[in-house]
Amino acid sequence: MIDENQFRNLISVLKRHNQGHLIAFWDQLAPARREKLFTQINKLDFEHIGRWQESFVLNPAPHTLPDNFVPAPAYSAQPTDAELREKYDKARHLGTGLVAAGKVAAFVVAGGQGTRLGFDGPKGNFPISPVKNKTLFQIFAEIIAATSAKYNVTCPWYVMTSPLNHDATVGIFRDNGFYGLDENDVLIFQQGTLPNFDLTGRILLADKDTIACSPDGHGGSLKALYESGALDDMKKRGIEFISYWQVDNPLVNIFDSLFVGLHALDGSEMSSKALVKTGPFEKLGSFCLVDGKVTVIEYSDLPGELARKKNPDGSLAFELGSIAIHIISTSFIERLNTAGFQLPLHRAVKKIPHINEAGKQIDPTEPNGVKLESFIFDALPLASKSIVLNTIRSEEFAPTKNATGVDSVETTRQMMIDRAADWLESAGVAVPRKPDGCPDCVIEIAPGFALSADELVEKRDRIPQIKSGDKLYLA
Repeated sequence: MIDENQFRNLISVLKRHNQGHLIAFWDQLAPARREKLFTQINKLDFEHIGRWQESFVLNPAPHTLPDNFVPAPAYSAQPTDAELREKYDKARHLGTGLVAAGKVAAFVVAGGQGTRLGFDGPKGNFPISPVKNKTLFQIFAEIIAATSAKYNVTCPWYVMTSPLNHDATVGIFRDNGFYGLDENDVLIFQQGTLPNFDLTGRILLADKDTIACSPDGHGGSLKALYESGALDDMKKRGIEFISYWQVDNPLVNIFDSLFVGLHALDGSEMSSKALVKTGPFEKLGSFCLVDGKVTVIEYSDLPGELARKKNPDGSLAFELGSIAIHIISTSFIERLNTAGFQLPLHRAVKKIPHINEAGKQIDPTEPNGVKLESFIFDALPLASKSIVLNTIRSEEFAPTKNATGVDSVETTRQMMIDRAADWLESAGVAVPRKPDGCPDCVIEIAPGFALSADELVEKRDRIPQIKSGDKLYLA
């Protein structure tokens, strides 16, 4: 029950920050709804709200680039000389040992809905595999299970949801028996939220007892890991490294021994995978070096002349794009949170449903407010050391972002088929192909059958002859 002193303090705080309208409907609320609203208001970061109003709503400053930056150095996808080959061998050996020792956890950011895919539900529950129509969640679970079995170790899985889909995600995992994983080794937790503002700086209400909020972006994962207890759970398990990826990429190599090994060998706190962009304006942030620190500059912020800039050999100067795959040391996350860090916020002007002064629900047809979010790559310059590993797109990156077109359901499924065909051919299995070079069949390889092309070699006798038009599932 909220007493009179608490309510007076609430009024005082809100007036001081010009947010008194948040309790405009207080007298209309039952006690339970008052408690709900009171709790939400108490969670608002009033220490920063004034600055957010000024900096992101009332007087947003134009984005400015650093004075000086150059393309960031990166390890090549394949070793280019004997010295690097020796280092990669050492890194793979180290990385394999760390995974086998249970020092690496899987962490997927899964707060999004499948709206852009025309799918009603968490994006992780979208069926994507080409033969069995497995969901993204199921594919990741099978990779984790296969890795755990391979090394006879428990590889825990941490899943970050958002308020938009948390309950639904928990229900999906329960309904599917956690996809065969031990429920105690799957920790599902929510990311934080940030309030939505109208264009005058007032925080919007979604209902009379509900503040309009939105998830705080994938950068919020670094706080959520700490505040949810996930990091404490990792410490109890002896986890030292986190393999981070976003839920829309079924080709991700979750436990990449080379990537883990290079990260550990170089003493990096946060490392990133990159790939060569398809062109100067592919929608991937560019890896740059600013004051000696690895930094990602968003594709929308890199001037056209720099995006098009070329090296003497004709390659793009800023050719390496960020694909949101990282290895992050748990000690780095703990250090940041102990120091009370705050990642930079980014503004987005959006159409935000809300209630007006009369309590009427408004579903705007034009952008009417500002949402704030943080990005995971903004933590890179905070690391004492950060490395970048270039990777091969066809092996590791097939994002499912759109229903059709670029980075769509269709392109993802085709890339899954293409990779399976490439793996089989590298193992000496003939794959029928069309005149344009595409596989003339549909193939799906279960993670439990093989996690890499190398693992197919020893299973060649279990692979039938593949004919044109076949639909083949290897499990």
